[in-house]
Formats: sequence, C-alpha cells, structure tokens
Amino acid sequence: MSVSSGFAKFSLSRLGTTFMLSENSNPLLIQMKRLKCLFHCYPLVLVQCNVRSQLNRTFSMAPVICFSTLAPGAVLRTPRDSRSRVSWKKARRETPEMMLRVKLNQCSKNRDLHNALRLYDEAKVNDVKLDVYHYNVLLYLCSAKSAGNEGEEMDSATLEKGFRIFKQMIMDNVQLNEATFTNASRLAALKKDPDLAFELIKRMKDYNITPRLRSYGPALFGFCDKLLADKAYEVDLHMIDNAILAEEPELSALLQVSSRVMREEKVYEMMHRLRATVRQVSEETAAIIQDWFKLKRASLVGLESWDASKVKKGIIEGGGGWHGQGWLGKGDWKVVRTGVNEVGVCHACGKKLVCIDIEPKKMENFAKKIAKLAGSKENTKGFVKFQEWLKDHGPFDAVIDGANVGLANQHFFSFSEIKRVVNQLHHITSSRKPPLIVLHQSRVRGDVAEHPQNKKLLENWKKAGALYVTPVGSNDDWYWLYAAVSSKCLVVTNDEMRDHLFTLLGNSFFPCWKEKHQVRMQALFNGIRLKMPPPYSIVIQESEEGGWHVPTVTGDDLETPRQWICASRSKNFDSITTPLSSGKVIGTGNGM
Repeated sequence: MSVSSGFAKFSLSRLGTTFMLSENSNPLLIQMKRLKCLFHCYPLVLVQCNVRSQLNRTFSMAPVICFSTLAPGAVLRTPRDSRSRVSWKKARRETPEMMLRVKLNQCSKNRDLHNALRLYDEAKVNDVKLDVYHYNVLLYLCSAKSAGNEGEEMDSATLEKGFRIFKQMIMDNVQLNEATFTNASRLAALKKDPDLAFELIKRMKDYNITPRLRSYGPALFGFCDKLLADKAYEVDLHMIDNAILAEEPELSALLQVSSRVMREEKVYEMMHRLRATVRQVSEETAAIIQDWFKLKRASLVGLESWDASKVKKGIIEGGGGWHGQGWLGKGDWKVVRTGVNEVGVCHACGKKLVCIDIEPKKMENFAKKIAKLAGSKENTKGFVKFQEWLKDHGPFDAVIDGANVGLANQHFFSFSEIKRVVNQLHHITSSRKPPLIVLHQSRVRGDVAEHPQNKKLLENWKKAGALYVTPVGSNDDWYWLYAAVSSKCLVVTNDEMRDHLFTLLGNSFFPCWKEKHQVRMQALFNGIRLKMPPPYSIVIQESEEGGWHVPTVTGDDLETPRQWICASRSKNFDSITTPLSSGKVIGTGNGM
C-alpha cells in the first residue's frame, strides 16, 4: 500500500476502516504505540506503510483492516463501499417506519384523513413504532378535516379521534414538540374550547418547549370569537411574557373584541400597537377600525379638556406622530376613505402628516446589526474588506442596487439604465459626489460588460471610487444595504425587501428606515422616473387634537395613490373652509 508523503497509511480491510497517521517527528514510533491495543486484538493483520523516509515494512498478518486519522488520537469510522451504502439506504427506506412516513406525507399532501387513519390502525396492529413526526401528521390532518370547508358543519367524530391519538402519543412516551401542542390546541379550539387550547399552550413549559406565535392563535382567536375579552387579554399577556410579538391578525382580533365589548382603553392600546408593529393595515383591519369610530360609544369617550403641554411633550418624546395620552375630545366621528397630497396634507381634514424622526443611535445600532448578520452569512474576509473600503471611500449620498436598477426594464440587464439613474441622482443629492454602485462580480464579466461602451462606463465608475464589485459566492444585498445604512443615505432599488434575508432584520426598525431611505423606480417608455421617499411617514398617526390617520395597504403611491382612513371629530371636520379633494364619507358616530 502506498501513501502520500507526510502520512502513514495502514490498510486493514476486514473492518473496512481506514486510518491516516500524520507525520509528526517520528510517526511510526508515535502512532505504533497508539495502535498497540489494536495489534493485540488483531495479531494476524497485514500492515503496509510508506513514509517520507522511504521506510517500507510488511508485517505478515492475514486479515486486512483499513484505518486512518488526521490527528494523533485515531477515531474509528466504518464507511461502506458503494454497494453496501446503497443497500443500507434501500433497507432504511423499506423499514415499516419509513414506509409509513412516506405514505402519511402523501396523505397530508392530499388532505386524505381516511387513509391516514387506516395506516395508523394498521401500524398499531403490526406493532410499528410511531415517532413524533407520524403523530404530528395525524394530528394536523384531524384538525384540518375537523375545520372543514366554509359552510360545512364541524366533524365531531374526527375531533374525538384526534384527541385519542394525542392521548396515545403521551401513553407511548413519544417526545412531544411545539407542533404537537399547536395541533392539539387547534383541535381544542375547533371543539369550541379555547380554555383547553390555552391550557395546552401553558403545558408546553413542563416539556421545556418554547411556544411560537402560531401556538397562541387557536386560544386567542377562540376567546375573541366568544367575546371573552379578559381571557383573550390573558393570552396576549402570556405571549408578551414569552417574548412573542403579536402581528396584525392577533392585534386585529384583540382590537375587534375590545370594540365589541366597549373597552375603549383597550381599543386605544391596540391602535398604538398596530402603529408600532404593523404601520399600514390590511382591508380587514381597516374595516374594524372604521366600525369602532362609527359606534356611539366612540363618540362618548375622550377628554373634553386636556393639558396641551403634556400632549406636546408626549409627541416629542415619542418621536412625532403620536402622543399616547388617550382619547381626546368628545362628539361624533366622521370617518373618510381619502388620500394625501405629495407633501402629506390630508384631502379630507386638511391636516398635514408628520415625518417621524429616526434616532441616530438607533441608526448606528441598525448598521452594527446588519454587519453582524452579514458576517455570519457571508465570507467574513470579503465583507470586512468592503467595510474597510467604505471607510476610505465613503460616506455616500446615495447607493444604487446595480442588479435591480440594471433590470428595471424587466427584459435584460442594461448598464445604460444604471447610467440614467446616476445622472438623475447628480441633480438630487446635496453634493457632486457620485453615488455608490454595488454590482456582483458576475455582472462585470461576460459579453454585456465587455461591450466597449459598457467597459468604459465601468472603468470611469471605478476611477471615481463609485463602483464596488462583490466577490463570487456573496449576496450583494448585504453590501448595498450596509452601505446605505452606514452612510445614512438614500438607496435606489425596487426590491421590496421581503425575503428571508430582510426578515432577519425584524419588523420594528427596518420598515421605518426603508420608508425614509428607499428611492423606487418607475419604468417609462423613454427612461426611468425616480420616486423619492415621502416627506411624511406612512404609519398610523395620532394628531394633537385627537384625530387619526390610518394608512392602508391599498395603493402604493407609485402607480396608485394609497388609501388612508381619516377619523376626525365632527366639529374639526366641519371647520374646514378650504375646498379639498373629495373623500368618501364612510359614516359618523351613530351606532350602538
């Protein structure tokens, strides 16, 4: 047997194991001592070795075993040859447990509970050992079948079957996980028993399982549907204690139950939590908000007189756009679906929306967070090199997502599109410094980049210190995002930043930053039109006089104007004397 220099290789085929011994001082003397116990157990082993010293020795020992190690302490491993490995995989696929798993997967895909339950009964009869995955698929199918389609009655028999499976799972001492409890709580909620659903979530602690947002849905929505507001608030508090951030569906349900049971202080709380978390609401949430303002109860709540200085202080401390001092004023509300003009003046009430500031410290922390995440996802050396380059060449007034801009025409990559954007930014930004263009290395190579005109563009941008080419294997999103945040400047891209990469940045600060710094593009027949960030914040706003403006997700302000809900006390509404663009009046406070 021969071995490359620097290693001694011993071939012992009987065990099917290979050791490679690193040459360190005298490898034979050192490693042979470590193999003493092996030779003691296998005295008739053929060992051949060939090291840098050209020492060749053969020990006449009949059975042959292979072993190798890259460290002085050899660790045995037993790789199979190709045939045995294929046979082993085939055998594993054909085990009853694996075959059951495959069949249950198919049942889950087709939502075929009937066959899944048949497979379960057969497995029990044949003593097939079910694991947590098998049980979770069965519980999921039971909960999905029980829910039925809209208009169908609840399948109580399937619910009971699901609970029996859950109990059997516990009896079999199967290791439960979050999905198990979530599916079981769904069954409880479908049984119209949100108390049991909540109890199951609380039991997760006994198993050292951390709940997820989806775990709370069955109990929370169940209590809200039954108008058990206090119990719904208890679930909400449990979520907060477990650091689970409620999203729009949960906040919307809490808002609706608060409105229905006339808990105006909770309505106020949920409005502000929607402001902080969701910012722009869906049509479903918008309808709930409108329904609240139309209630007679809404017209009766609020302070008739208040400390204006305290309200202003609250606005300043909150960064603008809200004060948090509670409902202000009394009287009927007029609720209008309307829009705002280019500077943020409401077409219905004439109030100007504010631009909410971003604290410099938060911006610095956000840049550090991006750098940390990028360092964990990217080649560390490559990203650190970019940070150093940015210190030498930055800061910039604008950053261009080169790949996104180059594909703005949606047909093919064009350097001319980037050039147009660069020229437009020269007239917008405060200095004559060119914007930074970030392009992946694949974009600066190939036929398109080698075209004489494009080649000259790239050379000019490089000379001006306005082009950074990200390395092979990198994600250029991290680079242009970090450059824009650290430079506190605009970024030109139509990327909506909704994929997994951007979700890592969270839903608190990132949407606020994006709103104030993203320049979007609209492709025109003869070029590109840049849409600058609005001079106001597209977020739920509470005015000093107690009025509300709620942005919806309907419209994007690029091709379609965004729709806003304007809720103002009637006396404020009627005081408008300047003709404004018409808004659709949805209703006044004349409900219950």
